[in-house]
Amino acid sequence: MGMSQSYGSADDTESIATIHRALDLGVNFLDTADAYGAGINEELVGGAIRARRTEVFLATKCGFVSGAPGAPNVVDGSPEHIRSACDASLHRLGVDQIDLYYLHRLDRRTPIEESVRAMAGLVDAGKVRYLGLSEISPNTLRRAHAVYPITAVQSEYSLWTREPENGILATCRELGIGFVPYSPLGRGFLSGQVRSVDQLSERDFRRMSPRFQGENLTSNLELVDRLGRLAQEIGKTPAQLALAWVLSRGAYLVPIPGTKRRRYLEENVAAAELVLSPEELEQISAAVPASRVSGARYPPASLAMLDR
Repeated sequence: MGMSQSYGSADDTESIATIHRALDLGVNFLDTADAYGAGINEELVGGAIRARRTEVFLATKCGFVSGAPGAPNVVDGSPEHIRSACDASLHRLGVDQIDLYYLHRLDRRTPIEESVRAMAGLVDAGKVRYLGLSEISPNTLRRAHAVYPITAVQSEYSLWTREPENGILATCRELGIGFVPYSPLGRGFLSGQVRSVDQLSERDFRRMSPRFQGENLTSNLELVDRLGRLAQEIGKTPAQLALAWVLSRGAYLVPIPGTKRRRYLEENVAAAELVLSPEELEQISAAVPASRVSGARYPPASLAMLDR
């Protein structure tokens, strides 16, 4: 996503080089969505993998429709939209089949059963291999899974976003469903690199995020500084500790840290080889306790779109 929106200006040349470097390092799971840059990101990813399609497990999403200029996206999980969105994504990606197709958000006007039946029809048509849901509650997941097997659930999860521990992680484990944490680095905050919104471009999403504002930011910086001191003791970066912590939560978790630069990609990938002791993992949890994180993770309009 960050290659095409939300995190400052785009650099397609470096983004494509980053994707290629990821494949070279053995990363094979790439995640995009038709909403990222209004389709631009799917075109970018599709072009980057065209000659290496067999190396990639490709995920994309449907369900967001652009609102009026300046207004947030709206959610559409109707069967008609799902079918048309899939065809459009296949075209932009330049592929014959999507490996994992998510419903980006729950459409409260359309029963989840109807949305999943439409997505299952895409599997029957050979356009999609597996189905996923994003930011979904345990109850909705059970209803969906009863219609057609759900392969993965994607939700925000990191040291400073622990909501999935309230039910969806246990439900995925019970049903044998993979869990895909997005923003496992807390939108880059857990790297320790962001100290003020003044560092960010005018178009950066984080300028509107409550966690990056005023007293919330001041309080949260104390937590990330604690993580930074622990990282120095262990001899790794704060980002690597944050990623290793997420990876330690279970073999069915596959975090997707976003980056648009090769140097950060290589740092992230190295975290997959980091083996931490139970004592070190407890120290990491204690450095960033969920009860101490200040501010909501989204502005109110975006929070209203979450199925909780």
